[in-house]
Amino acid sequence: MTDTNPDPFRSTESIRAEMAASSGAAGTRKEALPFWLELPILVVVALLVAVVIKTFFVQAFYIPSSSMEDTLLINDRVLVNKLAYRLGDLGRGQVIVFDDPRGPTTPEESVLDAARRNVAEAIGLSTPRSEFIKRVIGLPGETIEIRDSTVFVNGQGLVEPYLKDGSYMPDFGPVTVPAGQVFVMGDNRNASQDSRVFGPIPIDEIVGRAFVIMWPPSRWQSL
Repeated sequence: MTDTNPDPFRSTESIRAEMAASSGAAGTRKEALPFWLELPILVVVALLVAVVIKTFFVQAFYIPSSSMEDTLLINDRVLVNKLAYRLGDLGRGQVIVFDDPRGPTTPEESVLDAARRNVAEAIGLSTPRSEFIKRVIGLPGETIEIRDSTVFVNGQGLVEPYLKDGSYMPDFGPVTVPAGQVFVMGDNRNASQDSRVFGPIPIDEIVGRAFVIMWPPSRWQSL
């Protein structure tokens, strides 16, 4: 009869070598996924992460019009901090993104269309049709008036170095900004539909604060 008991006199080194060989053989049985299968999974995960970040934290916003020239140009992309006014205060001169005060303009869409839109918005390839970008001019309780192409806040002329050259403003007001709202205007006053048209906007409709131009690289700067 053959003795199946391990040799009690084998060296420690030989036992370790045998265990290492056995472990290596077991490891080779756990084959990695082929690259062509792994890549789509990585892409899907990356897109899901981008959508989560866009929904709750930071969103890339595409500039579709000339209303904020020359601060923001058509096709610029800015990053919008969605936590800015949960963690900080709203101030005059800040550039903000907010919901269209005229109400939703986006038509009904399928689940697939909604997914495509969210991904495109998350990476800055498109801009929500229901959101505007303007600059905060008047805060709650302040009186806004425009005379001789100059904005007056509570009777004091506002210095606005960001205005597009040649901007003209018809006389307007005076109007008092209601509590819980802000008065916003575009930097290109000749081509901006803003609070002069649709009135002050509720603070709770602000999506976030635009804080940097991220694209194109030649225009990178903070706002």
